[in-house]
Order: sequence, then C-alpha cells, then structure tokens
Amino acid sequence: MKTKIQACIIDDEQDGRDYISLLLENEFPEIESVFQASSVEKAYIYLSKNSPDILFLDVQLTDGTAFDLLSKFKEMEAQIIFITAFEHFAIQAIKNGAADYLLKPIKKIDFIIAVNKALENIKKNKSSAPASLHKNKISLPTLQGFKLTDINDIIRCEADSSYTTFHLTDKSKIIVSKTLHEFEEYLYEHNFFRIHHKHLINLSHLKEYIKGKGGQVIMADHSVLDVSVRKKNDFLSKIENLE
Repeated sequence: MKTKIQACIIDDEQDGRDYISLLLENEFPEIESVFQASSVEKAYIYLSKNSPDILFLDVQLTDGTAFDLLSKFKEMEAQIIFITAFEHFAIQAIKNGAADYLLKPIKKIDFIIAVNKALENIKKNKSSAPASLHKNKISLPTLQGFKLTDINDIIRCEADSSYTTFHLTDKSKIIVSKTLHEFEEYLYEHNFFRIHHKHLINLSHLKEYIKGKGGQVIMADHSVLDVSVRKKNDFLSKIENLE
C-alpha cells in the first residue's frame, strides 16, 4: 500500500519541474514526487503502468500536448493540475477533468490552492468509496437511490470512462456513475482482481485461463476477457495462492 500521496510532474522545462518539486517538498511533505518527464511518449509509458494520485501536466510538451497524452487513456484516475502559459487552454483543461490549472509563471499561493483542491478531491473520493452494511454486501448508488448487492453475486465489473457496470449472476447489470478505481481497493479484499484497465473480476467466478501474451479468462457468465500483459504475472501468482 502507498504510504504517501504520489505525484507525477510532466513539463517540457527542467526549471518548471524543479520548481514544482521544490514547492511540493516545502509545502506538502505528505506528497512524494515519484516521476518526471518532458514528453508525451515517456509520460504515456509510465502512466500506462502506474497510477499516481496527482498529475501536474504542462499543456505544451516536447512531442505534443497534454491533451494528446490524455486521449490515449479511457480513464485517468489521477487528479490533474494543468500547467500552461496560455489562459485560453483553461476551458479545454476543465473539459478534460482538471482539478485546477496553473498559469506560468506559477505563483506559490495559486499552487497551494490547486494542490489543496486536489487533496480534497482525493479525500472525497475515498470517503465516498462503496460502503458495506454487511461484510458480504455492497451498496451501489443508482439514479433511483442505491442497491444493496451481495458481493458473491458480482461476477465482474467493467469500466467505461467514469461509469462502472456490475455484471451479476442473475444476468442483470447495475450501472454506477463511479470509476472502477473507486471500487478496486474495497473489492480486492473480497477476492477480486483487476486483470485489465477495463476489467475487475471476482476470482470465485473464474472458470478458465487461456495462455497468450497476456492471456484471457473465461468467467461464469461465459464472457471472455483480456488479461493485460503487465497484469499477467501478478494475476497468475494470485491464482496460484488461492486457497
């Protein structure tokens, strides 16, 4: 488990990256800068394998823009703080789910406000994580209210942008307006495993694994799901250790 809030700094200027690192060190010791990059390519390689809590993202990068980077992901779980020298990018930043945006040159007070906003969002997301009234049940919010669902009846959860679809043993589906990431840690304690950025499966309903580069699984509802290459070893290790 992560002991600190993790942040990534993506900026095409070394001075810009250093300044943000210094501000974090001085003002937010609870936040750790775990990765820095200047390009879309390097940032994509890292973010496709890691899930930081906060992403400081310059709009103009050496080989493209921040929006080029974000378009490569169906779901970005990090709180994004855009950095730009041009105020007209603000609207596009907001449309891309920005927690806030900072204008260059970055003012210390604006930085503190933006980071506090991101931290507050992280806190809210954790506090609104799926609540359980019983150790084997989960409360799933819906447009009409909520459904108290037996965790053992969930075969798999599928991500679709900011929504998650729960596939149940009775062949029904429950669509929830929360990201898959918000359920992952809670359900992991109930024998679930995220095999892919789109799929969180209940290992109790796993029927078969098919070898391949990443491989595929066949679930109790006959769905065939891909296992991502980066998840394969952890998944197979998890299966081997099942009681």
